[in-house]
Amino acid sequence: MEHVLLLLGFVLMIVGVLGSFLPVLPGLPISWVGLLLLYLTKAVPVSYTVLGITLVIAIVVGILDYIIPAKGTKRFGGSKYGILGTNIGLVVGILAPIPLGFIIGPFVGAFVGELINDSTDSKKAFKAATGSFIGFLASTFMKFLVSMIFLGLFLVKVWEYRNAWF
Repeated sequence: MEHVLLLLGFVLMIVGVLGSFLPVLPGLPISWVGLLLLYLTKAVPVSYTVLGITLVIAIVVGILDYIIPAKGTKRFGGSKYGILGTNIGLVVGILAPIPLGFIIGPFVGAFVGELINDSTDSKKAFKAATGSFIGFLASTFMKFLVSMIFLGLFLVKVWEYRNAWF
C-alpha cells in the first residue's frame, strides 16, 4: 500500500504541474493531494504544519488565479465590462475546441467587453485586453512556480525517507 500511495502521490504531483498550465485541471489542489498522499504513508511522519501551510498557499493562489487577470485588465484602463469579458473569455476559452483557447479567450473577452462599453475607443479596448493577457501570464507563472515548489517538497521528503521504500 505504501508504494501505491507514493506512486499515486507522484503522479498527482506531475498532473498538478501540468494543471498549472492547463486551466481545465486544478493544478495546485491536485499537487496538494499528492503531498497529502505522501504524508499518509507510514514512512513519512505527518506534518500538519507543512500540510496546513501548503493548503493555505494552494487556496490563496487558486483565488488569485481568478483575480489577477481581472486586475490586469483594470490596471491597464479596463472597465467593469472588460473585467467581466476577461472572466467570460476565460471560461469560453477553456470550453472552446480551439488550440490555446484558454490564452486567447481572456484577451478576446476583455477586448469585446471594452468595445461593448465604448465602441469608439479600440485603442483602450486593446490596452485593456493586453492587461488581461499579462495578468493571465502572471497568474500562470505563479501557479507553475508554486506547483514546482510543491513537487520539490515532495521529492525532498521522498529522498529523505528513501530507505523505507527502496
